[in-house]
Amino acid sequence: MSHRALLRATIGTAVVILALAAASQREVKAVGPTLVDRNLILRKMAVGFDQPASFEFLAPNDVLVLERATGKVIRVFGNSHATVLDLPVNNASERGLLGIALHPDFATTREVFLYWTESLTGSDTSVLNATPILGNRIDRFVWDGANLTMAANVIRLRAIQQDPGQSERGSNNGGALRIGPDDKLYVFVGDLGRRGQLQNLRCGPINRDDCPPLSPMPDDPFGGPAPDDEHLSGVVLRLNLDGTAPSDNPFFAAGAAIGGEVGANIQKIYSFGHRSSSGMAFDPRGGALWLQENGDDSFSELNRVTAGMNGGWVQLAGPRSRITQFKSIETTFGGVNLQQLRWPTANIADSTSEALSRLFSLPGSHYEDPEFSWKWEVAPAGIGFIDSRDLGSPYEGDLIVGAGTSLLEGGYLFRFQLTSNRRRVEVTDARLNDRVADNLEKNEITESESLLFGRDFGVVTDVGTGPNGNLFVLSLSNGALYEIGRR
Repeated sequence: MSHRALLRATIGTAVVILALAAASQREVKAVGPTLVDRNLILRKMAVGFDQPASFEFLAPNDVLVLERATGKVIRVFGNSHATVLDLPVNNASERGLLGIALHPDFATTREVFLYWTESLTGSDTSVLNATPILGNRIDRFVWDGANLTMAANVIRLRAIQQDPGQSERGSNNGGALRIGPDDKLYVFVGDLGRRGQLQNLRCGPINRDDCPPLSPMPDDPFGGPAPDDEHLSGVVLRLNLDGTAPSDNPFFAAGAAIGGEVGANIQKIYSFGHRSSSGMAFDPRGGALWLQENGDDSFSELNRVTAGMNGGWVQLAGPRSRITQFKSIETTFGGVNLQQLRWPTANIADSTSEALSRLFSLPGSHYEDPEFSWKWEVAPAGIGFIDSRDLGSPYEGDLIVGAGTSLLEGGYLFRFQLTSNRRRVEVTDARLNDRVADNLEKNEITESESLLFGRDFGVVTDVGTGPNGNLFVLSLSNGALYEIGRR
């Protein structure tokens, strides 16, 4: 080969190598979360977490992040990471270190509330029965600037799920924790697979519309169907900061009339008839509590929760007008059991009126349809509001909903605008005028295209506005805390 030919071959090879390198760089740049609006920018504030579940800012550039499976509270201060608490958690299924909230007067009290599942082994474990029956607990800790120290237990809640004919489970565990604008502590407890009165089964897990006063069926070997300590599930609790019931709770008088353990628990309930959720947030502009709720195979929900609300589960999922679709999907698709064998899907009502007539009632309780639904489950997870104008005034007050799975758009972020009275979801796609996205199958987003805000965020466990006005998104599957700001 001549010198000139060799030179041409060398140059050709170099061009190919450079082209491959450029393609590789483009590929690398494409990996990871992206935002629909190019006027917004995204950066990783902190990475390297092991299944992060929730976060709270102590100050700008100073944040506490919970690791679900390790039980560790990690402080990220500038560029440094430090473990400030390590709890022995039962991390089986959906258990672990799950929720955090700062005392409303944190600057003075230095108190932090944590929701976690206790391990009986003294160390982290994934053995399902290695937790007490009341193994979910909320405790109050004191922050000394370097560590969190246990101060007091606030409440203990059910964790064990051992049901006849089924393997042990730890699903629908709940764990979201928030301080409301009224300075009360709000707690979401999943249904834990229970089938009692708070799941709208007045007689317990039997297919009856009437319930003789002396013959309800126990929910399980631990009691029920009334909401004793082992069956306080599928609820939003509203508590004083010491765990007692505020006297202005919607069922305070009803609980006082009932008395005993059941009555005391009813006094703590803000709403009931819920299935499962890991996302709860207060609207900073309207003050209302919003809750995402996961379906089984059908009807993921976004709810505006009001005092005394009955969410309808297990008799209803999605809007009451869609009862036939709820029954059709759940009796033909997937496990066909609503994750619980004791109340089969064939028991779902055949009409709206029949379903409503079955709801468990407390004085002052009322059923409400969700503000938005998806026909097929899309597994929403962490939610939070944009509480600033730093992303641009069009985003101020919007609700961001993250994904509980990476099957949809690699882990979506949906953006919801609310109406001027902050009571309903505003839509721009005429297909959503009924506030239901009629997607085509499970984990598919047809009719949600106008809601898409971001992609490839993985499993999103928490969303919130930071002290600097930017939006922060926590990804359990990516082990990262992302910051979204304006370009």
